[in-house]
Amino acid sequence: MTRKEQAMEYFKEGYNCAQAVVLAFADLTDLDKSTLLRLSSSFGGGFGRMREICGSVSGMGIILGILYGVDDSSQKEDKAAHYARIQEVAKKFEEKNGSIVCRELLGLAQKHDNPTPEERTESYYKKRPCVELVGDSAEILEEYIAKNPGK
Repeated sequence: MTRKEQAMEYFKEGYNCAQAVVLAFADLTDLDKSTLLRLSSSFGGGFGRMREICGSVSGMGIILGILYGVDDSSQKEDKAAHYARIQEVAKKFEEKNGSIVCRELLGLAQKHDNPTPEERTESYYKKRPCVELVGDSAEILEEYIAKNPGK
């Protein structure tokens, strides 16, 4: 199973969009599944269902931070390089999907949403492109990592 397929399956299992992407790359980290799930749990629904940055895009950022992130505040060049990395994958996602903003991707007019997630029913999956968006993020991230091994 590809990472794209894994991420899509994790979403279908009920994990949020950020968690689904992060779990598909768990084997590349030194963190256990529970820690990864807690770390990415706030980013679903465009950051706590506020419909801001798509959680799958945030999931890419979480994995890139774990793999390539900066842990020394004095390393300004490394920080800039990391931000360029984040912007690169976000741009690829935006080029493919037209936006990185959750509410725009879902065609919603309101900015904030009820904090209670909708039931994952057949009609939910028909009206939401989230499964495909999670797959797109995993595919973009996998391509990036393959072209940029190691920090």
